[in-house]
Amino acid sequence: MSDSTVEPRQPAPAVAAPTALVELSSVRKVFDDLIAIDGISFQVTDNEFVSIVGPSGCGKSTLLRMLAGLIAPSSGAIRLRGRPLQGPARDVGMVFQSPVLLPWRTALENVLFVAEMRGERRRTYRSRALDLLRLAGLAGFENRMPYELSGGMQQRVAICRALLLNPSIILMDEPFGALDIITRERMGFELQNIWSASRSTVLFVTHSITEAALLSDRILVMSARPGRLVEVVRVDLPRPRERRTLSSPRFVEIAAHVSETIAGGWVE
Repeated sequence: MSDSTVEPRQPAPAVAAPTALVELSSVRKVFDDLIAIDGISFQVTDNEFVSIVGPSGCGKSTLLRMLAGLIAPSSGAIRLRGRPLQGPARDVGMVFQSPVLLPWRTALENVLFVAEMRGERRRTYRSRALDLLRLAGLAGFENRMPYELSGGMQQRVAICRALLLNPSIILMDEPFGALDIITRERMGFELQNIWSASRSTVLFVTHSITEAALLSDRILVMSARPGRLVEVVRVDLPRPRERRTLSSPRFVEIAAHVSETIAGGWVE
């Protein structure tokens, strides 16, 4: 009877942790004697969709402005791809609550405006601008003026403009806040489609827990002022998310947990 040799089991290869695209370390922001944000630390990796929620006045927009490099933290550090963020970054796009479109330019010209501001040639980005407008459901509206577009359509133009130069990060500050509830829900699904195609990293400030749970990979929950990070909630829902996702037990569970966490974060 021959001997058989059992080879020792080899350890599984280590899986490298995702590299942080954005990293905040103990970030604090003080305006005169008002502490707006206190000791916030988190990381965001490539292609993530991360929402930031919390009570009004907790510093969500201030946090986004620091991530954009528009204002500097009072202490702590913000790094983009491992390098300290010092001033506005070229690799960051921004979408505000208001579309801020130039009223004398067409939808296509508004999208191309960001390229012109960077000193790029319009014709270099014209094809991409048209592709983005088509992806956003605006085919046929390229040459319309802003006053000829609905509020939701104007906001989609603003999103296309932010995506034109392929930024690594898109910062969105309550971009659907001024829309009615029906348009807002539809815009959430539109944004999911646009993001799925572009795969930029998104940091999305919203007051809507439903919106955050529908769109996000993770939700950062902040406390009342001074804004602190209370909890990071992972959204383990399969993609793409559909209307029926909104009534799934897991979606309801996540939304309820975020709501309870915000309520528990009302600590002065």
